[in-house]
Amino acid sequence: MSLANKLTEERRARLAAERLLELKQAELFAANRKLGLHAQRLSEEIVETRAEVETMRGENQRVKSDLSAANQRIAITERRLWHTIETIHDGFAFFNSDNEMIMANRAYLEVFDGLDCIRAGVNYVTILQALTDEGIVNTGELTPTAWRQMMTDRIQSTAPDPVVIQLWDGSHIRLIERRGPGGDLVSMGHDITAAVAHEQQLKEARASAESASRAKSAFLANMSHEIRTPMNGVVGMAEVLADTDLTEEQRLYIETIRNSGEALLVIINDVLDYSKIEAEKLALHPEPFDLEATMAEVLRLLEPSARDKGLALVFDYAEALPRRLVGDPGRLRQVLLNLLGNAVKFTARGEVRLKVSSPGAGAEGVALEIAVEDTGIGIPAAQIDKVFGDFIQVENERNRQFDGTGLGLAITRRLITLMGGEISVTSEEGAGARFLVSLTLPAAAEETASAPLPPPLSTDPGRPLRILAAEDNRTNQLVLRKLLQGLEIELTLARDGEEAVQLFQEVAPDLIFMDISMPRMDGKAATRAIRALEGEGHPRVPIVAMTAHAMAGDREQILAAGLDHYLTKPLTKAALLEQIRAAARAAGLGGAWANQVA
Repeated sequence: MSLANKLTEERRARLAAERLLELKQAELFAANRKLGLHAQRLSEEIVETRAEVETMRGENQRVKSDLSAANQRIAITERRLWHTIETIHDGFAFFNSDNEMIMANRAYLEVFDGLDCIRAGVNYVTILQALTDEGIVNTGELTPTAWRQMMTDRIQSTAPDPVVIQLWDGSHIRLIERRGPGGDLVSMGHDITAAVAHEQQLKEARASAESASRAKSAFLANMSHEIRTPMNGVVGMAEVLADTDLTEEQRLYIETIRNSGEALLVIINDVLDYSKIEAEKLALHPEPFDLEATMAEVLRLLEPSARDKGLALVFDYAEALPRRLVGDPGRLRQVLLNLLGNAVKFTARGEVRLKVSSPGAGAEGVALEIAVEDTGIGIPAAQIDKVFGDFIQVENERNRQFDGTGLGLAITRRLITLMGGEISVTSEEGAGARFLVSLTLPAAAEETASAPLPPPLSTDPGRPLRILAAEDNRTNQLVLRKLLQGLEIELTLARDGEEAVQLFQEVAPDLIFMDISMPRMDGKAATRAIRALEGEGHPRVPIVAMTAHAMAGDREQILAAGLDHYLTKPLTKAALLEQIRAAARAAGLGGAWANQVA
């Protein structure tokens, strides 16, 4: 090969090698560039990862710090809660759903006096066993087994009923237990020893008060009876003397005796009524009655007193107002007597007016407005709120001359309240007073014609009425004789119940007046004996109680013994004649006899 060709080939080879070198250098550059970019990305990822790691590390540190703080707060709260539980006097314990004790405070554990078995992990049933076996609890009438069963059954429910247990030392613990949603049981024992002792003291105080109340009622009943018995003699003999020929001076003396006796009876009745109201034993006896007639009767009773003082009594009864209503006419009469009696007593001149109207009728009955107005001394403004108080009379220089218990208006207000009504007063000192009673009473049904009475049998119209009177008090026997003297009657007196029963069979009376308190056999027993004899063929005779018993329940007990009517001592001639007149009609004794006692 020529030199030129060799040089050409070498040149070509050199150029090819240079091109290959350039190519490899380019590839190396590209690889280096690619590697640099990858290294850069890796470096960036490492930086990001390190940042995330640092962030996570900080977050973990914050969480650890917060968790530590939370744990500290929980620990403080637990310490405070436990300290509170430990310091309270009530026993406190927690049990899991298997009834095993989780924890208990000292007050709970002290009951067991250091028994080693009573600690965390002990079962509730084991605690009950320890209470009975060690004699810690008084199971009362239950056997220890029955008591434990009762207590075990209690805690099966979510909210067991509280139970009171008595410990050996006499203390009382009230157990209150509740289960949570997970079945855990919270048990708290509250020491109620002081409360039980206080309750016992209250029971003893209540028993003492009731005993005192019974003693007071017995005292009032006895005093009422003992006072009414001699008062029957005083008032009765005054009435007898008033029917004899007397000088004006003697008649004045008799009227003074009678008025004083009646005033004393008003005081006795006020005290008895107040006692009944105070004991909540005063009951109303509603019945159909004529309201207008009842009010007119009260006004007639007060007419002599008003006439003696020169006062006019005015009765203003609304024309459209029904007359027949349902209520207790006796107690309404008492209310009106108190109000009208006060009006007459405290009025020196002018008039006393009773005004009755109605704003209307409704489903409950007829609404009444009963006003008692006077032109008397009036009531000072500062004293108006006190007039219905107990044992109170308004004090001023003009009313000290008037007597009274100070109970009339207090009783009146309570009677009206018992009737479901209200009472108010308006007054101006020196210009009179106005008492207003607001009351609703049901309307009475229309009266239907009564069936004719059967014709009389027990008779000879011309014979005298036979009366048997059982009375052990000699003075009252005399009073009865004198009150009934001059009548066409045959009066037979019995000194006690036994003699009354014997004389009943001998004289065949048309009417019996029966005292209740008598020696050997009282009036109720004698009445029962007479009623038994009547069942053996004797005709039934009306028996009227004449008694000094006037306390709550006396009337009912007396009538329940078989008596027909009830008269309270002191007896009046009018009340006796009313019963005699009825007995005479029943016995067929009319004509001149009826006119005589009319």
